[in-house]
Amino acid sequence: MTISDLSIKNPVFAWMLMFFLMIFGWVGYSRMGVSQMPDVDFPVVNIAVTWEGAAPEIMEAEVVDVIEDAVTSVQGVKQITSSSKLGSAAITVELELERGVDVALQEIQTKIAQAQMRLPRDMDPPVVTKVNPEDQPIMWLALSGDVPVKDLMVYAQEVLKNKFQTVPGVGDIFLGGLIERNLRVWLDADKMRAEQITVEDILAAIHREHAEIPAGQIETPAREFNVRTLGEFTDPNKFGELLITQRGGAPIHIPIPLKRVTRIEDGLADQRRISRVNGSRAVGIGIRKQRGANAVEIADLVKKKMKEVEPGLPKGMKLGVNFDSTQFIKQSVSELTHHLLLAALLTSLVCWLFLGSWSSTLNVLLAIPTSVLGTFIVTYFLGFTLNSFTLLGLTLSIGIVVDDAIMVLENIVRHVEMGKSRLEGSVFGAREISFAAMAATIAILAIFLPVVFMKGIIGKFFFQFGVTISAAVSFSLLEALTLAPMRCSQFLETASHGSFIIRFVDKAFGRLTESYRRGLTWTLDHRWTVIACAAVFFAGSMVSLKFLRKEFMPAQDQSMFMMRLQTPVGSSMEFTDNKFKEVEAWL
Repeated sequence: MTISDLSIKNPVFAWMLMFFLMIFGWVGYSRMGVSQMPDVDFPVVNIAVTWEGAAPEIMEAEVVDVIEDAVTSVQGVKQITSSSKLGSAAITVELELERGVDVALQEIQTKIAQAQMRLPRDMDPPVVTKVNPEDQPIMWLALSGDVPVKDLMVYAQEVLKNKFQTVPGVGDIFLGGLIERNLRVWLDADKMRAEQITVEDILAAIHREHAEIPAGQIETPAREFNVRTLGEFTDPNKFGELLITQRGGAPIHIPIPLKRVTRIEDGLADQRRISRVNGSRAVGIGIRKQRGANAVEIADLVKKKMKEVEPGLPKGMKLGVNFDSTQFIKQSVSELTHHLLLAALLTSLVCWLFLGSWSSTLNVLLAIPTSVLGTFIVTYFLGFTLNSFTLLGLTLSIGIVVDDAIMVLENIVRHVEMGKSRLEGSVFGAREISFAAMAATIAILAIFLPVVFMKGIIGKFFFQFGVTISAAVSFSLLEALTLAPMRCSQFLETASHGSFIIRFVDKAFGRLTESYRRGLTWTLDHRWTVIACAAVFFAGSMVSLKFLRKEFMPAQDQSMFMMRLQTPVGSSMEFTDNKFKEVEAWL
């Protein structure tokens, strides 16, 4: 007993199998994330280091050389490049393609931690990240307004960041153009000279007096008490009351308040970055999504949160969307989905023209949702997203998944037209064509399945494409050998050749057959000429490969453009800011 016999004799089982694939496939589809590209980690690890005020030469000698020496011993490192500038440096570690990025990232972090004693103590901890397009912000919000810059920075960092971090699916919030809030101590040289106080005395007093250290505990026979020393000032206005108790390391009998020789300002750190929106100072709020999450859904939730936040914004502040990549993702997915549906409709029309029966067309057409929705079960459990590659695979598979069903259906129709009943025609027709259907499916899999085993970054991107189309073709074979014969045994109707459209199509195919016969006869009579022409055409196509342009991804028009303006080396922030204002005014 073949699998088609089992399906024909147990139609309930076959119908349940079809509905199972459709229902659970739809559930998987509804839960899949949406993104423009697959989640692929590039074999690159970035190390960012910051040492405020250090010259590029110092960064190179004291920081970069130490880190490069530490990470060189990590297995799978292919190349290390670095660039140093004032106060910061970037180190890029390129790995071998077969090296696992996550494991290499952990080893690099371990090597840097082991080399920490050789790095300057007052530099910021190195930040180690891997390169993945999915880690880029999916959208940028902008908080702007005609209010003091400090108010913008503080509100964005202490209020808005926390609000948007709670949105489901948001992985991280990145604040662009943020200037950290700082407590600035402005020294008065004349007053310091009068009090015989130096800068070192003030720094030592701040380190010594503005600190909260563990104080232990008090124990009694009955109870224990934790002791806390309140050494840090929580109010900037009271910071000036900090006492300078030493002068040159020697104690001062009458301590000097800090505010006597300085001016305390609750302000911002040094301005090394400026961001504006429509000419007004702003803070950018970058939204990064979690891996595998639905980018479009997250963007909608963020916009919904914006509407909730806007009524509570301080007077003079405005919050808006400055960049939204999900609009392009939504358009791309919608366009591919539209093409998917259009391909299904055109396939059904062609099937009707060929088969001449609506019941036969419906039988073939049901193979499309069964195979496509069944594919979503596989892609969901493999952690894929609805992206350009998976949707491309599904679009290409529309015309393929009906091939097996048409093959089986046509043979069953032939048996029915020979006088057999629908049941007998379905049994004998499916048995005869099963091996041919399997051979055709294996031939198609032999084309697309090797894509799954491609190496390199291209292979990682096309992995989801290969798996998707291979799964769809495999489900189409299952559908053709089980569900299609069962449906034929229940409601198959042969075509009526009295219809005008059917007669027209039959005549057209008759003329096409005659033309093909004449062309085939000529080809067989001039076989060496045909072989020579084919060889010339093949050689010409191979030569044309040298003239084809090569690029990682095709150019895509997203209805936006970006400009990068660079001023001469050594330009001040004020000079650079003025040049940018000129460009903004021109735009």
